[in-house]
Amino acid sequence: MNMTENVKTILKEQMWYLATYDQEPNAVPVAFKDVTDDGKLLVGDVFLETTLNNIKKNGKIAVSASNGTTLEGYQIKGTAEYVTEGPIVDTFKKMVEDMFKGAATAKGALIITPEKVIVTTPGADNKKEL
Repeated sequence: MNMTENVKTILKEQMWYLATYDQEPNAVPVAFKDVTDDGKLLVGDVFLETTLNNIKKNGKIAVSASNGTTLEGYQIKGTAEYVTEGPIVDTFKKMVEDMFKGAATAKGALIITPEKVIVTTPGADNKKEL
């Protein structure tokens, strides 16, 4: 699995869409997110009820992000675990509380371990696994 600098840049700069499933697909945008130095994806849980229920069932997740102007994009498929305490959660709590001036907070965080990175950019490399 190859998390290139291009992939990290798109992930850091663009909105993410999380996809999970149980009986039916579920896709949601997330704004509170980060990429760790070792390539894990972090998502702050503010409103993730259906997503979390699906992850509890099967642990599977896909993350899609793309640049709306250049169309460069990637899909990351992997597994997710949910944590409710620790430094990652503390960081998201501060971020959310600062943005919503205390009206909302992060309840926890998803730690996503990528297993595949797939190009979604239109062109010759579309569907290529990095």
